[in-house]
Amino acid sequence: MQLEEIVAIGELRVEGRFVDASNATLYAITTSDEHEVPVIYKPIAGERPLWDFPDGNLAKRELAAYQLSELLELHLVPFTVLREGPFGLGMVQQWMEIDESIDVVNLAQSEHEDIRKMALFDAIVNNTDRKYGHILPTESGKVFGCDHGVTFHEDPKLRTVLWQFAAQPFTAHENELLKFAKLNAGQSVANLITSEEIAALGQRIEQLLDLGAFPEPSEHWPTVPWPPF
Repeated sequence: MQLEEIVAIGELRVEGRFVDASNATLYAITTSDEHEVPVIYKPIAGERPLWDFPDGNLAKRELAAYQLSELLELHLVPFTVLREGPFGLGMVQQWMEIDESIDVVNLAQSEHEDIRKMALFDAIVNNTDRKYGHILPTESGKVFGCDHGVTFHEDPKLRTVLWQFAAQPFTAHENELLKFAKLNAGQSVANLITSEEIAALGQRIEQLLDLGAFPEPSEHWPTVPWPPF
């Protein structure tokens, strides 16, 4: 059985809880036959209501972020599904072992290819919470991002620690990616976010294409999440 199948349908056993998380965030193991895959399980029942995200749930936003990342072939979000678990329906995401030798702050401020991809992705999905702790460097050299529950808001709210690309012109490849996203992004997140948020997603992509460069920090809202870790 493939890793994705084990995460999606394997038996899910909760091993512990991350006590610092604002919503119920559980470390779990999915198993099938003799194979085990560690995952993060965030049951919808454990979500705290957010005044600025009153519609839907954070779990579906996490899935939407994964599906859009895959559609755009960015592969920034670990494999993610929406499935049942011991505490009900929730987001289940492959656990990524990070390379502890890497200084995440230095990495986040670098020109690493995946960090640039992440900055563009965050601008597309309107990520309101890209902290250093949400950046996952692995021993393979690939960098992943996690915690995408507060994305896709219809109002501009981009908050991130990745501002080093601000005002830099998009490459030809990035422009082509945005053109592809303009045609296909809405369909990839249908039924996961509201129709208003889907419309805003399209408008953001249009604005990025018109701008032709990475967005700059806004003067109208805090542009770095607090705390940044």
